[in-house]
Amino acid sequence: MTNFFDNFSLRSHNTFGLEATARYWAEFHSTAELIEIVRHCREHDLPWYVLSGGSNIILTGNFPGVILHPAARTITRPEPTLVRAEAAVVWDELVAWCVEQGLGGLENLSLIPGYVGASPVQNIGAYGAEAKDTIETVEYLDTETLQIVRLPGRDCAFGYRESIFKGTLRGRAIVTAVEFRLTDEKSGNYTYNIGYGDLHEKVMALGGASLAHIREAVIAIRQAKLPDPAVTGNAGSFFKNPVIPAAQAAALRAQHPDMPGYTSADGSEVKVPAAWLIDRAGWKGFRCGTVGVHPKQALVIINLGGATAQEILNLARRIIADVEQKFGIHLTMEVNVL
Repeated sequence: MTNFFDNFSLRSHNTFGLEATARYWAEFHSTAELIEIVRHCREHDLPWYVLSGGSNIILTGNFPGVILHPAARTITRPEPTLVRAEAAVVWDELVAWCVEQGLGGLENLSLIPGYVGASPVQNIGAYGAEAKDTIETVEYLDTETLQIVRLPGRDCAFGYRESIFKGTLRGRAIVTAVEFRLTDEKSGNYTYNIGYGDLHEKVMALGGASLAHIREAVIAIRQAKLPDPAVTGNAGSFFKNPVIPAAQAAALRAQHPDMPGYTSADGSEVKVPAAWLIDRAGWKGFRCGTVGVHPKQALVIINLGGATAQEILNLARRIIADVEQKFGIHLTMEVNVL
């Protein structure tokens, strides 16, 4: 096929900068191209995997099949408050576009790396907001029927960093576009979400709540804490924030009064920042050979140069075991492993 490339290096297509090669690399610019590629994979019994921005993955070795890479990048506005973005739109470019249009709902998710196509799969989130809050429809190719499906957001089984695309549709659905239902900032019906962490203080210092100020504040906070993958290989937040029973959280707070946490609406559970647990366990700033933990954000494992996937995973397992031993909380990796 004309858009297949043999023995394709993936080093520049994963933010950890890991060395790996795909037997084939195939970009698709339309659903027709995607269907043709999937048919080819079927006919030649080739495994496939969708790799978009490569910002949330660890490549453990060469891939023996076809890496599918979305390339369609169009943003449209079918309705005044409905925005449709194709899978290869860079996520932060979509957020910037929406803020410029005066459409609220995505500004708290500024500067999250990756493509739009990955946003419903991971149900990305930050600063008190999640993709599920605004996703109206996810469009995907069903690789079994080769039909395009439009799935309402309410049917996507969204959870904390979870979705139907990581569950029953895993390995079957390839996201081609996402539609977001947003709110006109000037309508008078929009509530700014600035109650998470130090966001309120930063926004007020910029002159008060607005989409532009929230975006500016989130970007400043993220840039101050997180390493640039172009300089230091990393996948952003490596671990999920654990959710534990309220009784367990109360017992831990008796021992650690400064432990932060976010209580669920019904009061039964508490989300504890994984960064606090890792930091308190003594791992923040840790370095060992080619891998380490970022000195400004304990949630981020970094490639100090020449690290292998195994070295990164070994460090992650050491952190998981130590946090569990010290706090009785099991951390789960947020990154995908291929």
